[in-house]
Amino acid sequence: MPDTKLYDIMGVDKNVSADELKSTYKKLAKKYHPDKNPEHGDQFKEISFAYEILSDPEKRETYDRYGLDGLKEGRGGADFDPFGDMFGGFFGGLFGGGGMRRGPRKGQDTIFQLPVSLEDLYNGKTSKLQMSRTVLCKTCKGAGSKSGNTATCSTCRGRGVKVVLRQLGPGMVQQMQIPCSDCDGEGEVLSEKDRCKACSGKKTTKEKKVQEVHIDKGMIDGHKIPLRGQGDEQPGIEPGDVVVVLAQKEHELFTRKGADLYCTYNIGITEALCGFEMVIQHLDKRELLIKHPSGQVIQPEMKKCIHGEGMPTFKNPFSKGDLIIRFTINFPENGFATEDQLTLLEKLLPARPPAPAANKEHEEVELHPYTGSAASGAGNDDDDDDEMGGGGPKVQCAHQ
Repeated sequence: MPDTKLYDIMGVDKNVSADELKSTYKKLAKKYHPDKNPEHGDQFKEISFAYEILSDPEKRETYDRYGLDGLKEGRGGADFDPFGDMFGGFFGGLFGGGGMRRGPRKGQDTIFQLPVSLEDLYNGKTSKLQMSRTVLCKTCKGAGSKSGNTATCSTCRGRGVKVVLRQLGPGMVQQMQIPCSDCDGEGEVLSEKDRCKACSGKKTTKEKKVQEVHIDKGMIDGHKIPLRGQGDEQPGIEPGDVVVVLAQKEHELFTRKGADLYCTYNIGITEALCGFEMVIQHLDKRELLIKHPSGQVIQPEMKKCIHGEGMPTFKNPFSKGDLIIRFTINFPENGFATEDQLTLLEKLLPARPPAPAANKEHEEVELHPYTGSAASGAGNDDDDDDEMGGGGPKVQCAHQ
């Protein structure tokens, strides 16, 4: 059954519009605000939390698909902190857990960039990453001492910092806080004899771990995959996450735009006029045989589409985009045919436009190969190429 608890809290239907939801929230907030109804403080918090989720299109979509558990797990690409004050506190009330709770301070997340190929994003893949992270010492369980006891640093009195005065000039003194050197800013000291030998009293050690990362079909460049609680460990602090960011490598054949795949295919003038067959090897190693009938002329820069052969959709891999092929035409070299052959060829082709009528005012000129003009300035060839859509090398499909 779909999770409708947040809609029930707001007293609205699941198909409520954004404007209706906002209007309802204003009425409920006015009715149950703690200033007017102190006894309904918890209800006001639940209403605020429900509106926080449902008023955000991305969070609402995630909730509609996966429920509250999906929000806690960060599914659907929703950028939501499951340990934040709002979310963590209201989950206690929504699940009968008894009010606001503040968990331990959370450590920083570790960002890891994972290069992936377009084939990985098309087919899905499980990658194994060897990571090194800081963990609590298993011998002393993060205490740093054999006995588990520590003493408050007498220099900083347990604050981890001490105040020093710095003379800036005559009658000018600056007061500064610096980490306490006696306890390394921890506020506590260990007896030398009582130090844990495994970690030398540092409370943490280094650990290497092989972590599996599941790349789902249809994920995109820059997609973030959180590995919950796999960040560095520190005493009294909840471990952060390792966030794996996918970095797509350039493909030699295909270019991805959303759910569609693009490639360029170079054909000769004969193929453009008389049809052709070609084979493209897809990202899953399938070979697609493409036939184009004679008589259906391919124009330069024309695009043709194969439906359903693009990228799979994330979370819905059976729904795919399209494969779009752009055609470029190779014309023959000068002198490829004799005069007689050209005369015969002209009879087969559509008639050329009639020559302009003779006029004494006409001044006949000659065409020459363009190699750049001094009058137009050196270095402008690139600009001309850009204007005509010819900048940069072209990726071509395999032609068999």
